[in-house]
Formats: sequence, structure tokens, C-alpha cells
Amino acid sequence: MARETDVSRVSEALAADRLGVPAVVFFVVSAATPLTVVAGVITLAYAITGSLGLPLAFILIGLLLGLFGVGYVAMSRHVANAGAFYAYVSRGLGRPAGVGTAWVALIAYNLLQVGLYGVIGFVANELLEWWFGVLVPWWLIALAAWAIVGLLGLQQVDINGRVLAVLLCLEVAVIVVFAGASLANPHQGTVSFTTLDPSNTFTAGIGAILVLGVLGFVGFEAATVFSEESKDPRRTVPVAMYVAIALIALLYALGAWAMSVAVGPENIAALAGELEVALIFVLAEQHLGAFAANIGWVLFLTSLLAAMIAFHNITARYMFSLGREQVLPAAFGRTSYRTGSPKVASLAQTGIGLAVIAIYAFGGFDPLVQLFFWGGASGGLGVLLLVTVTSLAVLGFFARQPAEPDLWRHVVAPVAATVGLLSVVYLALVHFDTLLGVAADHPLRWAVPAIYLVVALLGTAWGVVLRRHRPEVYATIGHGAKSAAGEVRVSAPGTAQAELVDDEVSR
Repeated sequence: MARETDVSRVSEALAADRLGVPAVVFFVVSAATPLTVVAGVITLAYAITGSLGLPLAFILIGLLLGLFGVGYVAMSRHVANAGAFYAYVSRGLGRPAGVGTAWVALIAYNLLQVGLYGVIGFVANELLEWWFGVLVPWWLIALAAWAIVGLLGLQQVDINGRVLAVLLCLEVAVIVVFAGASLANPHQGTVSFTTLDPSNTFTAGIGAILVLGVLGFVGFEAATVFSEESKDPRRTVPVAMYVAIALIALLYALGAWAMSVAVGPENIAALAGELEVALIFVLAEQHLGAFAANIGWVLFLTSLLAAMIAFHNITARYMFSLGREQVLPAAFGRTSYRTGSPKVASLAQTGIGLAVIAIYAFGGFDPLVQLFFWGGASGGLGVLLLVTVTSLAVLGFFARQPAEPDLWRHVVAPVAATVGLLSVVYLALVHFDTLLGVAADHPLRWAVPAIYLVVALLGTAWGVVLRRHRPEVYATIGHGAKSAAGEVRVSAPGTAQAELVDDEVSR
């Protein structure tokens, strides 16, 4: 006789029907940190590669990720889980692979989130000294940001969405206004379209350009993380994802092109290397005045804060999903009775942030290079690997579906996206020393990819252990809220075959 595995005693559901399309878009685009990317990643890309093809490269990457989104969104109609990549890989490539993916995701998103504490502390410290002559330790500023993020992480998800909405609208306004000012004041009085010429994109430096560009899109995949809390997720998730990808691509392309117009394509690489993050604000001061530039700096800081809030929510929901299905300790699957937020997972994420700030403060490490830059590049590589494996999982999932396949959504688009993503992964690994800003023989050059490989293998091995020794837990992997509601059965004692009581999710 089949026995029902009831995990509802140790896990609860996230608050449903909280988020519409705009709120999910705010979470997704905020995680991509548009102003941070325009001010930091774009100038870095110009300086490192010397290539003029960056604006068009962002459009190409947006198209590639949009292609990935075709199969991803098609699969989202069958999978609603706050664990996102973890659930997709579990359903497409098998539960052990899904557990390995989840472990990689936890490391990648934690690196992205805690790395931001370094840059906000460093930049805010520089600005306070510049504006007021006050020296404040970077870690004290980081702790203030940490407290805000931790507090918001325990609130209702729609409150976080409203905060991000305000911050993101201000970010986008700054990018558009600053870009407009640059285009209205072109170098030598002529608007140049050189950086939009395809011949400047497909050059020897295309590998580094594409990889840096992909890092700028990190966070686009977060739409599915909020599927359980969305209103009508079958509509909300795909619309939010496509809107976010299009908005991100256009903002980045506009920002990169406008900079080259303002200083001249022939000067952009040298000036980007000299001024770095300050380039966009120096141009704003020249064209709009010091007051506008200072507002831009303030919103640059709020851009970082918005990204922290978004990544905190994403990472906490990964932990929640794993705790709910008891892949991690079941306590991580607890939610707040008052707000419906993943309370224990959020507190754990807050604890990790505090530990990292303390280690870097007491150890005297460089918060900008060794925390933000290395952490961001390493976390970005992890997300790129996750996206690629998920693209393979989409193919695996639809290959096993009994229904007549949709050739475009289930085969053609996922295959094309997988080939494109594998190519970018190869380029990322080849140029990873450049992304980290270290020598080719630096230990981190291969240590970071090796750590991801080892963690993925260990997670996969843990999935195998669960299959053998805890089949009732193994059966729930990847089923999200269905497992929490007790709608997953193990077909017989000692086996790991899962069956949904309500099979709607698999139809």
C-alpha cells in the first residue's frame, strides 16, 4: 500500500498571490544592478578589452538569454518552486544533479550578495571623505547596509518589492538622463555610431566582452524564484522575465553607447581605465553640474542596496526550498506566520553576511578587490554555469514528456540556447584570469571553477545518499509546494519513486 510522505509538519508555504508582473520585474532588474553595471562593469569592459563592440554585445547577450527563456518559461508552466534552477535540474536531469545544482547556487548567490557589502562600504567611505571630510571605516557602512537588508528580509515580500520599485525607478531615471546628456554633448560635436557597428563586436576580444556582458545580466533568472509568491505565475513569470531581459539589454546598450559618444570612441578605453567607476559621474558633472553628479553617486549606493535586497531574497528562498524538502535541515523550510517570509533561511543569510564583514574587517582584506570584485566575478561564473545546466535540463525534461512536443519551445530554442551558453562558458573559463584581474598563474584562476566542480559533485553524491537511505525525502526533491502540502507519495516503503496526488503540475 502506498504511504504518503507528510513534510507539512516541518515546512510551510511561502505567502502566495503577493507579486504581480511589475513587482517581479523590480526584483529581477534590481538584482542585475543596472546603475552599478553601467558605472562599473561597462567601464571595466572598455578598459580591459579595449573593444568598441560592447553596446551591440549587450543586445546579442539579451537575445541569447531570451532564447534560453523560451524553454525556461515553457518548463515554468510545469514547475513552480522557489528553488528555481534546483527544481528545474531535478525535474530535467534527475534529483541528484538537482541537489548538486542547489549547492552551487547557494555558493554563487551568496558570493554575489556578500560581495556587495565590500563595494558599498568602500564607495560610501570615499564619498563621505570627499563631501564632508569624514573618515568612516568601510565595515561600519557595510554593517548599516547589512542591518537594513536583514530587516527587510523578514518582511512581507511585497514590501521588499515596493522598496525595490522606488530604488529601481530612480536608477533607471539616472541612466537615461545621464545618457541623454552625453548624447546631447557628443565629442567634437558629432554623434558617433562606431560602437554600434557589428564589425567592432566580432573581434579578437569578443570572448571577454561576452563574458563581462553576461555578468551584467546576472539576476535575470530570478523571476522563477518568486513563482510561488506570484499572482498567476504561469503568466507573471514569463512576462516578467522577458520584460526584464529587454529592459536590461536596452539600458546597458544605451549607457555603453552614450559614454563612447561623449568622449569619442577612440578615447573611451583609455578614459575608462583612468577614471573607472567615476567616468559616468565625471561626464554628468561636465554636462549637468555637480549637483546632478552627486545625486548620481547617491543613487549608485542605493543601486547597491537594492541589489543586496534582491540577492538576499533570492538566496533565502533557495535555502527555504531545500529546507522544505529536507535536503538541508528542515528548519530552513520554516516561514514567518506573520509575514510569510522564509524566516530561518533569511536569518541564516543575514548571519553569513555578518560573518563575512567581520572576517574582512578583522583580517584587513581589500573590500573592493578581494570581496566585491573577486566575489562578483566568481558568483557570476557560478550563475552562468547554473543557467547552462538548466538549459540542458529543459531539453531533458521535454524529451521525457508524453505529450506532442512544441518543436520551437521544447527543442529548437533550447538546443540553440544550450550551444550558445556552452560557448560562453568555454570563453569564461579561458578568460577567467582577466575577469578576476589576476595573472594567468594566480591560484584563483582555476581554484574557483574547481570549487564549483567539487561542490556540484558533493551535492550530487548527497542526492544519491538520500535516494538510498531516505527515499521519503528523495521523492519530494524538486516538487516545491506540492511536497510541503503532502501531495507527494512514495509508491512503496523503501523505494524512491515519486507520485503527485494532484498531477496538474506535471501535465
